[in-house]
Amino acid sequence: MADSPAVFIPLDPREQPILDQLLVIRDALLLLKQDKSRYIKSQDVLHYHDQVVEQVQRLNAIRTEHILEHNRVDNVLDDCFQLISLLFLTVGRNNEAPAAYAMASTIKRLLDHLKEAAFFSQKDLDSVSKTLDTMQENISRGKETYSPDLLKLLEVRLETCRKQLAELQHELSFLSPELAPTHETLVSILRSTSAANTRSKFSGSEVISFQERLKAIQDSMKEGNFVGAHGSIPEGQEIVKALLERCWKWSEIVLERRGQIDERFRDPYSKLLDIRNQLDRLVMTQAWSLRETDLFMYQRKLNNIDESRVDGNFLDNDGKPADIHAQRTLLYLIRRSYALIYGLLISSEPVSEALLPIYNQLQTLRKCLIEVKESGGVSNSRELYPYSMKLNSIDNMRVDGKFYVGNDLPEGQGSVNELLAQCYDLCYELRADTEEGGESK
Repeated sequence: MADSPAVFIPLDPREQPILDQLLVIRDALLLLKQDKSRYIKSQDVLHYHDQVVEQVQRLNAIRTEHILEHNRVDNVLDDCFQLISLLFLTVGRNNEAPAAYAMASTIKRLLDHLKEAAFFSQKDLDSVSKTLDTMQENISRGKETYSPDLLKLLEVRLETCRKQLAELQHELSFLSPELAPTHETLVSILRSTSAANTRSKFSGSEVISFQERLKAIQDSMKEGNFVGAHGSIPEGQEIVKALLERCWKWSEIVLERRGQIDERFRDPYSKLLDIRNQLDRLVMTQAWSLRETDLFMYQRKLNNIDESRVDGNFLDNDGKPADIHAQRTLLYLIRRSYALIYGLLISSEPVSEALLPIYNQLQTLRKCLIEVKESGGVSNSRELYPYSMKLNSIDNMRVDGKFYVGNDLPEGQGSVNELLAQCYDLCYELRADTEEGGESK
């Protein structure tokens, strides 16, 4: 497997044995990731986690006198930590410190792109802030369990993300609460226009509908300003005006190009479009088809394309930069793909993949029971038999209150049992409502 990104910094000869060992570990992790014939077990992941931490300790001992520039050891080490982090999610250990590594890397990329794009909403930042808080709790909780070297690495990554987040929050601090809804709408329009620009069949009418919304917003201005309650002029005018102007210009460019990318950049466009579309499909089928380690290759492909830019620009084979349409289109696809990966990571359930089939069945059963209840319940208890039979069949799989897969006790027992209890409670409530209805008659 090729490293990402490619580097050519000379290697300290003392680090060569560490690199050799890390390459062996990475290959083993990749094989573990790719083997779909069996479920991944916690002990497999912890075994490789301990091996990587051992190499980190050896590396830190060598680098005590001076910090070398980022070299191939760091790249392979990053791959190992990424894979281990995603494997922790796969086995349902989402709330443990090592699981935070992949999320921290994704958030860093996402914040980089939000800053470069220069448009984002408060909702974007609130979500990231909440996720960072949860990650901090998980890292703090791991102080008695995991290596100080790993925890320090995670703390540094989190602090980097927090600083980036604070910069973006500062930019939005100049926006008054009165203009926030308009700003939010414009961010949505700009993103929707970019999405329309990358559809397989371009729809000019869709983009024109966005322009009509822009015109409505522009028409609400008075004497060139956005006006608040009682005719006041809220702070943050320039932010919203600049975003409105940007929306207009981008929609005009998109209408002119009609979804046709500059042929010089057809190759990266096709690759990014394929990544975005595959991630979109994963979002739709996540509960049933996602093994979190699958995200590793998407991350690597995105990182490679993102880091191929020169001074932020995509260059063609002759070294000439992309025009504004190609540049923004490619950046949108990268940013959207990172956002999809972020969404998949935060929605990952703390349940081992070995228990996911049971967990997903219970999720579906719970949704059905809630829909039955919200639609008025059942007319008699016999209508609950199918649900009760399914619940009993799942319940009977437990041994001493636990779900085993072979001789293994997978992670996520609490989540599955809680969901099972919720389904039983819903069945009981529906049955009780039926009996009360019968008595009232």
